[in-house]
Amino acid sequence: MSDKRMVAKQAPRFEMDAVMPNKEFSKVSLEDNMKDDKWTVLFFYPMDFTHVCPTEIISLSDRYEKFNDLDAEIIGVSTDTIHTHKAWINTSRDDNGLGELKYPLAADTNHIVSREYGVLIEEEGIALRGLFIISPEGELMYSVVNHNNVGRDVDETLRVLQALQTGELCPANWKPGQKTLSL
Repeated sequence: MSDKRMVAKQAPRFEMDAVMPNKEFSKVSLEDNMKDDKWTVLFFYPMDFTHVCPTEIISLSDRYEKFNDLDAEIIGVSTDTIHTHKAWINTSRDDNGLGELKYPLAADTNHIVSREYGVLIEEEGIALRGLFIISPEGELMYSVVNHNNVGRDVDETLRVLQALQTGELCPANWKPGQKTLSL
């Protein structure tokens, strides 16, 4: 795992095969989001067909419109293949599947992107739960990595995205609509 600071630097560029919301195979890249002047919410999860992962993936999909309203694109990533992703998407939520998703799931089968973002558990070949918010200019603005036993909070991700988009100083517990700090 990388010990180098990444936040406030240019994010590692990537292009990966992915299953798109229409269930077709395509590619996703940071460059495409940057060309479209979009923020990128890039999140890594350990593997398909597990227990905590679908709760996060589905929660992000259920809130996709809010991210879209904030000019942000979500990309989910694991080291599984696009074929495994598609099988999981085609499995109903009642059967521990994902059902319909509103954003792509990318396959980092060669582990390059997981390694570059410092979330790869080398000895297991899977990613930790890492979440990164990248500006339209490609700057890595936010990074959080936690143990695979604990899912992430979608509301907190939205709050941080909105705080970053103010371009201002936001105090602890800041919520959208509240005053920011002035110098």
